[in-house]
Formats: sequence, C-alpha cells, structure tokens
Amino acid sequence: MAETIQFELNGKKVEMPLDKDQTLLWALRTNFNLTGTKYGCGEGYCGACTVLMNNEAVRSCTIRMEEVAGKKITTIEGLAKNGKLHPVQQAFVDNDALQCGFCTPGMVMNAVGLLEKTPASKLLKAWKTTFAAAVLTCELLMLLNRLPKPYSLT
Repeated sequence: MAETIQFELNGKKVEMPLDKDQTLLWALRTNFNLTGTKYGCGEGYCGACTVLMNNEAVRSCTIRMEEVAGKKITTIEGLAKNGKLHPVQQAFVDNDALQCGFCTPGMVMNAVGLLEKTPASKLLKAWKTTFAAAVLTCELLMLLNRLPKPYSLT
C-alpha cells in the first residue's frame, strides 16, 4: 500500500500519495492544480515559488513533500477570504505593482510572510533583503529587452 501524506492546504485538510522525490512546488501544480505558485530558478533563490508554511514564507521548490506532513500550507490562491483580496494583494493591485506578472504571486507571498514575522522597526531592512533577488531579476530582464538585436529578448 502506498504511503500517504496529510496536511492543510489553503484551509482544507488534504491527503495525497507521498513521493519522497517530489517537491511542494510540483505537488501544488500537478496534484492540486494550483498554478499560481511558479517555477522560477528551481534553487530557492528567485522567490517565484514562495508559499507560506505555518505562516512563514518558504521556497516550495526546495521543500520535499515529506517535510510538509502535518503542516499548514497557504498558496496565493488561498490568501483571499470570502471573495476579498488579502490587504497585500489589494495593495499590489491598487499600486499597479504587477510588472510582467510572472513572479507577482511569489512577491505577494513573500510580503505576507515578511509582515507576519517582522516587527515594524525592522521592516524596511528586511524588505530590501527579501526582495533583492526578484528586483534584480526584473531589472535584468528590462536591461536585456533594451539590448540591440541579436542580443535582445524581443
């Protein structure tokens, strides 16, 4: 009989067959069809795959499913409550902070996780550290798009 794993996903108890080689990222996308969590670098650096595990921001591409047993996982799809966006989601919308949109779910989840654990007095420094990789990636892409052909991405 196949071993199973149980955990809470976006407020609901779930169970799935345990594949010890599967990461949380791919379980979310393939087993639960939650595609808001994105594959970026695959190394836990860029943050596109960020979810909350027990209210702490984690890179789901680095989390093996056996580590998820009994934990509470929240994805971008689970932030809104009763049809109302989470305040961080709403702030992104209100301020057009979407850029290309690919890493936006990870940025939102990083922001929510950061706000959950960081005292206001240390928030600015923590914010700069947390979002350094995402900002550098977007700036690099903008730079690459400005290069002349044949080097540009467009």
